[in-house]
Amino acid sequence: MTAALLGAACAVGGPPPSEEPAESPGTSGRAERRPNADDFQDDIEGAVSVADAYWSDRFAAAGQRFTPIRRVIAYRAEGEVACGGQGVPTKNAVYCPDGDFIAYDVNWAVRAYAQVGDAFLYFLLGHEYAHGIQVRLGLRHEYTIEQELQADCLAGAYIGDSVKANRLTLEEGDLDELRQGLAAVGDEPGQPWFAEGSHGSPEQRTDSFFKGYERSTGSCGV
Repeated sequence: MTAALLGAACAVGGPPPSEEPAESPGTSGRAERRPNADDFQDDIEGAVSVADAYWSDRFAAAGQRFTPIRRVIAYRAEGEVACGGQGVPTKNAVYCPDGDFIAYDVNWAVRAYAQVGDAFLYFLLGHEYAHGIQVRLGLRHEYTIEQELQADCLAGAYIGDSVKANRLTLEEGDLDELRQGLAAVGDEPGQPWFAEGSHGSPEQRTDSFFKGYERSTGSCGV
């Protein structure tokens, strides 16, 4: 997946850390690529830049003022970044409303990039950015799983609508990469849907993402 050249600038550096993906996606038999640091950074910056532009347009169309998420921070060690006084764990990515930033474990993200593909980075950043959108819109749900599946749906809308607007270009295999990544970060079998920190089964997460991808934000309750 590649981002078209945009004029919007981005800065590359909440729901609590327990609300975010906790396990690294697996290979599912796919040969692992050799990560290129420049390509990885370009994809991270591209994902954030496209998200800034996409949500700016959506808010403007609704007659609302939009402020992009302040920072995106890469970290390497547990506790290196804190959200609300709580250290962010490794193998994770979070949106933190206390400071309005996204933080991601760069080592974990690089492994996902190598194992799954660049499209997963756009989902990862899109999902966390969606939590920032929920905060901006005052969207709250009784159960964690509702918040998380809506963020998956909004991430799908951001990617799908950006493809339709020619801000993102799908490459061969990107949709398969997205499906593989979504399956990998789904809850383990037997996880109670009502438990704090539940995100949804692989099927639920995939369905929510592609609902947004195909039908935009209206299908996400926004």
